[in-house]
Amino acid sequence: MHLKGKAKKLRIIVGENERVYQRPLYEAIVYAAKKYKLAGVTVAKGIMSYGADSMVHSVKVFSLAEDLPVIIEIVDVAGRIDDFASIMGKLMDKAMSGGLMYIEDVNVLRYSRTPL
Repeated sequence: MHLKGKAKKLRIIVGENERVYQRPLYEAIVYAAKKYKLAGVTVAKGIMSYGADSMVHSVKVFSLAEDLPVIIEIVDVAGRIDDFASIMGKLMDKAMSGGLMYIEDVNVLRYSRTPL
């Protein structure tokens, strides 16, 4: 796949404990993106957050909340990202998940495989 220049990034932020179909939601999102043949996905774990519920989530030892944020970033061309975002909205509803999902414009400077 060739990906260069104008593209879109879909960012989805959910709690690490969110589940759908007996697996972590973030994992289901990655495998759905792979099945949809999107250009790439990265998952990162946050160390502190708060969102719509105003509950602070932190890795601190004495923190009451352990449901840390997981950030999923997906980059591809605009149409594919828009279509996938619609699918992910339904998946998040199925998981009864809170969270944040948004799309932003990006300029891809490099996208290549690791040389063999």
